[in-house]
Amino acid sequence: MDISIQRLPMVNRLSDKAARNMERAYRLKARTVTGHPSGPFRAIGSENDLMTVQRSGIDTLAKMFKNVTTRYSLRHCLGTRQVLSEEEEFQSNGRTLQKVVLGIYRWMSYKDVYHAARCFGSGLAALGQRPQCNIAIFCETKAEWMVAAQACFMYNFPLVTLYATLGPTAIAHGLNETEVTHVITSKDLLHSRLKCVIVLDSKPTSWPDIPRGITIHNMDAVKELGSKPENLTCDHRQPGPSDIAAIMYTSGSTGIPKGVMISHGNIIAGISGMSERIPNINEKDTYIAYLPLAHVFEFSAELSCLAHGCRIGYSSLQTLSDQSAKIKKGSRGDINVLRPTLMAVVPEILDRLFKNVVTKLADMNKVQRTIFQMTYNYKLRKMAKGYNTRICDNLLFRRVRALLGGKTRFLLCGGAPLSLATQRFMNVCMCCPVGQGYGLVETSGAGAITDVFDVSSGRVGAPLACCEIKLRDWCEGCFFGTDRPHPRGEILIGGPNITMGYYKNEAKTQEDYFVDESGQRWFCTGDIGEFQSDGCLRIIDRKKDLVKLPSGDYVSLGKVEAVLKNCPLVGNIWIYAKSEQSYVIGFIVPSRNALLAMVEQMQVRGTFEEVCKNLLIEKEVLRVITEAGLAAQLERFEIPRKIRLCPNAWTPQSGLVTDACKVKRMELKNHYQEEIDKMYGGKK
Repeated sequence: MDISIQRLPMVNRLSDKAARNMERAYRLKARTVTGHPSGPFRAIGSENDLMTVQRSGIDTLAKMFKNVTTRYSLRHCLGTRQVLSEEEEFQSNGRTLQKVVLGIYRWMSYKDVYHAARCFGSGLAALGQRPQCNIAIFCETKAEWMVAAQACFMYNFPLVTLYATLGPTAIAHGLNETEVTHVITSKDLLHSRLKCVIVLDSKPTSWPDIPRGITIHNMDAVKELGSKPENLTCDHRQPGPSDIAAIMYTSGSTGIPKGVMISHGNIIAGISGMSERIPNINEKDTYIAYLPLAHVFEFSAELSCLAHGCRIGYSSLQTLSDQSAKIKKGSRGDINVLRPTLMAVVPEILDRLFKNVVTKLADMNKVQRTIFQMTYNYKLRKMAKGYNTRICDNLLFRRVRALLGGKTRFLLCGGAPLSLATQRFMNVCMCCPVGQGYGLVETSGAGAITDVFDVSSGRVGAPLACCEIKLRDWCEGCFFGTDRPHPRGEILIGGPNITMGYYKNEAKTQEDYFVDESGQRWFCTGDIGEFQSDGCLRIIDRKKDLVKLPSGDYVSLGKVEAVLKNCPLVGNIWIYAKSEQSYVIGFIVPSRNALLAMVEQMQVRGTFEEVCKNLLIEKEVLRVITEAGLAAQLERFEIPRKIRLCPNAWTPQSGLVTDACKVKRMELKNHYQEEIDKMYGGKK
């Protein structure tokens, strides 16, 4: 009796906490400010005013970094691992892979970074770079990228960002359109119009094949030039909130990349809204940076971290985990050395992690699988009621959580839609909130992020405090603001984070942007969404990804891809449909290990390329993905009737996917046009 009495307060506290969590999860998160069901919707607390800044008077990126340096001068800012050794490792197929052994992270303090950026900006000015004249950066994600960016923000040099994987035509388009004379890059990119190339490297730069008229400088030399008193003390024009901070080129998933002009004020508003949705982001947090900084998702995530004094450790997909391609066997990947608390991810990475765990589960014995499944389902039920499950987390899920370093307290997923199954799995197994974000380059990366207490799947949350969102009727697709039970339509985003338009493309700017009668600037996303009863947004699809079949049924290409990607046999998938044809087709890059296991079971022989062309294998894969689609409640007409297996992976370098691993539909269509004709012509 005494024991029961002593335990009651603990039970009550747990129940109270669960009740509070449930209240937070289901509370109203946004409301329409006009009373119309299609909006505009604003976050609760931002109904009267949208957020433009986080701190009064800090309205440019230059002021932001100076302010944060004053507050966190000696704290770690940017970190990079030292390369201890490099060696070539011979593979069984005769190829060699470059492997590295890396040491600990070496850190620059906020004071160090500020001084380096100031000297670098001063050096660029001494080399002839002028305020409000464009300068391009074309480089992989690294600490030097951010130092160079901060220098440009300080000295009011609009920074033109280009993906390293855009391809020569798109890169030439961006450089020509912005008329840059100075490029911060690597040796591989030189152009006859350029006068000055700055290499983000400390090594000497002496190349015999440099075109005449171009001068090459490494970063240290530019900083040394800028540190000279006669250069460092020169007055320079401070940027204003309306000045262009960056011209960010889109990934080119729908054609020629467009340069989006983003002002200092746009970015400050965007990261202010994003930071408000990230739980208690502060100077004790560690963020791991590995996604392309030319992508607005990574760009805004890193700036949000810097605005709060976090430290950023740099990595790459080749060195991220212990199993990454360049990490020597027996040595540790970046994530296990850094052990970040915050991380931005794209669905491709979480999908891969999900499949790896599922594959390992399949290799366990029946008892182990049963224990995992029972514990998983138990935690899922408890989470739905607002309870924590620390015993389950510590005993079972800590091994899954350790794959991301073991200390992650918030994951933000963006860049593309995340499947329901993967999001649910990550919420359970990572023992931390997995927020799904929605934003575009044209909205400075800001739009909506799910609430930390929201354990539902398939939604992107309420509008951020910096913007408002409304739905516009799309009659052709039969999506209306008056739809029941939820209003639906094309998503329009308005607010101070909405960018200035497309560089030298007034016609496209007029088409995609508008200013309403109150002076609010809006961007038409081309995405279809619906607002749910608590004010959260769910993305249905893109207008361009909805195909109407002759039957009158609409096929959501992105939705089908997201569902079928969860099939263990599928490494990547592209779904294609023609409005004049009655069925859907698919192109699949198979998961190598899963396909080879199936091939062995079927006793089929041949190389991987031969296996992918085998009609028996193709038929069996089609059967498996059809079952997976039906189990996920896809309609029969949504599931591909014919498929082709593609032995070569689609990489950003191939030009068939973006840096965020989104499929480039036009490029894939052109690449596989001959096969498409055969599949619709009835030929095998």
